[in-house]
Amino acid sequence: MRNFGIILAHTYKNRLMSKAFLISTAITLIFMMFIINMDRIFMMFEEDAESRGVEVALVEESGEWFLPLSEQLEPHSDRIQLIETSLNEEEALEAVSDGEYGAALVMQESNDGLPRATFYSDSLAQQFTPMQIQNALQHIKETQVTQELGLSSEALAEIYSPISFETSTVSDSARSERELNQARSFVYVLLFVIYFSVLIFGNMIATEIATEKSSRVMEILVSSASPVAQMFGKIVGIGLLALTQYGLIFLVAVGSSVVSQDEVEGGFTMIQTLLGESIPLDLIGYAVLFFLLGYLLYATLAATLGSLVSRIEDVNQVIGPMNLLVIVAFFIAMFGINAPESSFITITSFIPFFSPMIMFLRVGMLTIPLWEFLLSVGILVATIGILAIIGSRIFKGGVLLYGKSSAFKDIKRAIQMTKKE
Repeated sequence: MRNFGIILAHTYKNRLMSKAFLISTAITLIFMMFIINMDRIFMMFEEDAESRGVEVALVEESGEWFLPLSEQLEPHSDRIQLIETSLNEEEALEAVSDGEYGAALVMQESNDGLPRATFYSDSLAQQFTPMQIQNALQHIKETQVTQELGLSSEALAEIYSPISFETSTVSDSARSERELNQARSFVYVLLFVIYFSVLIFGNMIATEIATEKSSRVMEILVSSASPVAQMFGKIVGIGLLALTQYGLIFLVAVGSSVVSQDEVEGGFTMIQTLLGESIPLDLIGYAVLFFLLGYLLYATLAATLGSLVSRIEDVNQVIGPMNLLVIVAFFIAMFGINAPESSFITITSFIPFFSPMIMFLRVGMLTIPLWEFLLSVGILVATIGILAIIGSRIFKGGVLLYGKSSAFKDIKRAIQMTKKE
């Protein structure tokens, strides 16, 4: 146990202080702060655009469109300034080219008496101004047609009002629509967490073992600690590293959200959605359980495979099939979010290499029988135990294999070396 603690602490400390971990964590935290404060950032751009505004020269012959269009654009008068001119179309376009106006709106009347317009600007990148003008003209058109048909504004509002439509369930244990939407968001985020954790930290475990083999440190460790202590010391050490990184991300996310809540209305919405009081505690428990079991499963496999290579360059080759399993499981889960009750999702939730993601998807989205949950977890735990037993034997012999790796052919050699001892 003492050797296990030493290996765990050594692995955790070395990786915690490595440049790669510090840089990746810093980038992740900056990205998280950007996502949380996205509303504030966009608001800054909007405020900058509002301070400049856009002068739009109106070109029309009848003179009847300026007043109703100005009234419709009144809420956006700080960003769109409609100017009535006596210019013709050609003169207005030249004025826009010279920078005298930001844009020009040429109004004409169609054969049926309805407005028709063309918006000219020096760049098609402008989106806000033409969109608001189009919406204003659409409202003017609807008002004009309504009056011609003899319809009141109340009748028009009743026509466009949405139909009352609700969904419900006859099952008392089924999740409500609100709970289901929150569970879907929570499951979606956790699937990404499991996916990236396995890919990043699983590869980190295999690389850690290959690095020690290449420096011949492994020969010293083999003589001073059991293979199980070595393997799980690295697995738990890297696992604590992952929890450290996720803990920092969580603290930054909550801190940024609190600041956003103080300055921007609704800035706390995302964190409340994911971690609010309405998220059932059992769903959080399932998330922790399947995250830990999924990590132990793939980390044990990664440590076993990493012991078969003696060069860091060979790590990606031997880890490739494991990464493929993770990717397949992830995509099945992503498609399964929209069809969690399908037979394919049900069957794959019992396959141990898929169940950390897919069974978590099912328990998060559905109310499943207890025996299905227990069976899936039991198969998963048994698979981890079998991998640990076989992996420790392969690990013990694999760490002594040097030279060019032949991938899975080395498994037999590693087991044979363990039997000779």
